[in-house]
Amino acid sequence: MTIEGKKVVVIGGSSGMGLAIAKAVAAEKAKVVISGRSPQKLENALAEIEENVLAYPVDITDMASLQEFFRREGEIDHLVITGGVVTWGGFKEVSVEEAIAAMNSKFFGQYRAIQAATVCPGGSVTLFSGGLSRRPKVGTAAVTAVNAAVEGLGQALAIELAPVRVNVIAPGLVKTPAYSALPDSERQAMYDSAAKALPVGQVGAAEDIAAVALMLMTNPYMTGAIIDVDGGSRLV
Repeated sequence: MTIEGKKVVVIGGSSGMGLAIAKAVAAEKAKVVISGRSPQKLENALAEIEENVLAYPVDITDMASLQEFFRREGEIDHLVITGGVVTWGGFKEVSVEEAIAAMNSKFFGQYRAIQAATVCPGGSVTLFSGGLSRRPKVGTAAVTAVNAAVEGLGQALAIELAPVRVNVIAPGLVKTPAYSALPDSERQAMYDSAAKALPVGQVGAAEDIAAVALMLMTNPYMTGAIIDVDGGSRLV
């Protein structure tokens, strides 16, 4: 399959993995629409991609915002949803309210977006979970639960929404602006430590995730899959 001329919506496409996906899709001459909550980030992303792209703000925690967005866009060929805020911390430290907020953002954000969208038959939806869904660690209970819920949703929708194809990407540690709040030395130490523990000897780049997202859009025999892009972290 080719995505040349196809309409691709990337929610969370203003930075990080979403931006890398939008760039990869635009390079294949698809018509790309990126969205996110920050108008400034969207403007910056537009400047980076330059062609074959439009940008509109949307809030995945607000169904009315999503419905308005997708009414304007009409039928689309591919939907990618990378956005969502999660909460880290020990089970006893993360409040129920914080855990609910994480589920509302990352899980129900993707749930809402799919409900609001009109994806053409034979098109695709790509969701994002994370490797902790199947290899949890101490201090990740809320994140693990949210990621596992996303994966369950993806597999159920692959059956219910067919012939629309639905797949899930489960990234490991990826160098993105999500970690920009950390001091440079602390962030680099985290990357170096993770790289030493991984079979591939390095942490991921946003472009690594984009390559898999592009494959899922263009491979007509892929649906109901959970694709680990984690450098082998689930094995060590």
